Amino acid sequence: MNYNSMIKEKETVMNHQGAKAYAMTPEMELYTAVVTCAMSDKYYEDNDERMKRICELISKVDPVFVAKLAVYTRTQMNLRSIPMFLIVELAKIHNGDSLVKRTIEKTVLRADEIMELLMCYQLRNAEGKSIKKLGKLSRQVQEGLKSAFNRFDEYQFAKYNRDNLEVKLKDALFLVHPKASCPEQQAIFDKIVSGDLQTPYTWETQLSELGQKHFATKAEKAEAVKALWEELIDSGRLGYMALLRNLRNILQANVSASHVEKVASHISDPAKVAKSKQLPFRFLAAYKELVDVTSVHTAAILSALEKAVKESVVNLEGFGAETNVLVAADVSGSMFSTISFKSSVMNYDIGILLSMLLKSKCSSVISGMFGDSWKVLNLPQENILANTIEMKRREGEVGYSTNGYKVIDYLVDNNIKMDKVMMFTDMQMWDSTYKEKHIQKSWAKYRQMYPEAKLYLFDLQGYGQAPVRLVGDDVTLIAGWSDKVFEVLNAVENGAEVLDLIKNTEI
Repeated sequence: MNYNSMIKEKETVMNHQGAKAYAMTPEMELYTAVVTCAMSDKYYEDNDERMKRICELISKVDPVFVAKLAVYTRTQMNLRSIPMFLIVELAKIHNGDSLVKRTIEKTVLRADEIMELLMCYQLRNAEGKSIKKLGKLSRQVQEGLKSAFNRFDEYQFAKYNRDNLEVKLKDALFLVHPKASCPEQQAIFDKIVSGDLQTPYTWETQLSELGQKHFATKAEKAEAVKALWEELIDSGRLGYMALLRNLRNILQANVSASHVEKVASHISDPAKVAKSKQLPFRFLAAYKELVDVTSVHTAAILSALEKAVKESVVNLEGFGAETNVLVAADVSGSMFSTISFKSSVMNYDIGILLSMLLKSKCSSVISGMFGDSWKVLNLPQENILANTIEMKRREGEVGYSTNGYKVIDYLVDNNIKMDKVMMFTDMQMWDSTYKEKHIQKSWAKYRQMYPEAKLYLFDLQGYGQAPVRLVGDDVTLIAGWSDKVFEVLNAVENGAEVLDLIKNTEI
């Protein structure tokens, strides 16, 4: 049985545009709300509203599902804040076994996540009190964090031992009371208490030290900055994410051609791309930062980023020449919010990028974008990031409503046979012409023409409603804005249910 068939036909709702939509089961709604959550305001829902809705949904589902969702979002989707929130809320409603402890052991993968989880715990439980006055933790939360403390070395603790954190590392140590597994670890704990952790060698500390030095001339400073960046590149200790974030700085420092070659080779290396586990939009963000940088080496780095983003989805199976695929990206006004307050990447960037990633893996494909209207854009297969930028440049050509039905009407009116229709959207579809057009009606008509056609809705916002009835096996909803949506797609294509990857997660 397809999971979608568990949704009752009568469960209709109104979306944020006041148009008819369809409800989801609590598990499906929780999944969509969580995997699209960046702990920041959405176009139609602020962060407090999102968190309140997630809490309500948590109370309606099996605690084991919540635990597995926390582990899945941290380990597979590489999200960081929302898994901690899920753990804290899980600890409120569940006790009597080791579920919370085991969930923490699977989700706290960096030393700073100890403090992040405690900060979340304070906000949700302390009623305005500081973490120092919280008194005690839930026993299972404490046991899980004890295990976390035993997994990190001095470098890992020192790297994230920052004074600007509300919950500091020393506060966490005193609250959790971890037991050292050996004398060497006890020595590390003692250093945390005394403040004597060795300052780690990082690019941040190196640049900070350089910034405090006095230089006689701008040229002298520029040469010192260039030399430091070259030293950092040669050291091999500049992490993958750090490289992506600093590509613009490296080019503007005018490092040598050989160092640019090292950087390009590093960021496009298949093994390093796989190990880095970067979300696809990270490559897009880096690409956008460079397109206006004047340097003889800019083109080489842009090419390296194109190679890198392809490697990041090298296991995406796509579809062959025998399968006709339509890929549609929503560029409506509600897609123009950023994915988080720290990011310049917008939701429509994500939609376009994911659509271009899928397009690159399909042999027989029509791609385009929709707003007021639907427009086919014929773009080459190979340039994923460049195609994303090009589509973004042209988004005004279709307007800014969310007339998703026009994608399907295009197929109906032109009698075009598609095996799979893929729509990347915030799901808030309506009819800006006020002629009572609806994608549900359009899809039903298309299915009469081609009964084997399937519609895949990639939900990028997680508002909790679907524009099409999620019954039968002709419509599948997949949520999230990482390459993991394609993993879910592959699972569905092989007969699995949408939530199987979560339910099969080990805890």
